[in-house]
Amino acid sequence: MSSLDVDGMRGRLEEERERLLKSARYLHQEHSGSMEDELGELSGGGGGDNHLADMATVTYDRELDQGLEEGVQQTVERIDAALARIANGTYGVCEVCGNPIAPARLEAIPWTTRCIDDAKR
Repeated sequence: MSSLDVDGMRGRLEEERERLLKSARYLHQEHSGSMEDELGELSGGGGGDNHLADMATVTYDRELDQGLEEGVQQTVERIDAALARIANGTYGVCEVCGNPIAPARLEAIPWTTRCIDDAKR
């Protein structure tokens, strides 16, 4: 692992973590109210003046954003785990076989826990 710049990887991981958290905050702010608020209905009014397609669009957008937020959270957790491995000196070691993970693989996916061979299995 001598060719791996661990300090540089720590910086990349921290930057990616902050970028992802900023994206999640943005998504959350975009849909901070209820669906009724987004559709412009009076709260509890049940006016029924919204078209089904409008409701479907809002529902789809919210579900898509929730999926994106979940993906962000999972990646942030992986980044946190990678930062912990850096701190304890096990970063860049495959969790399955114990061999070093190729620097090129870590450059591509800095939070990976497996070498390419074990990742393929």
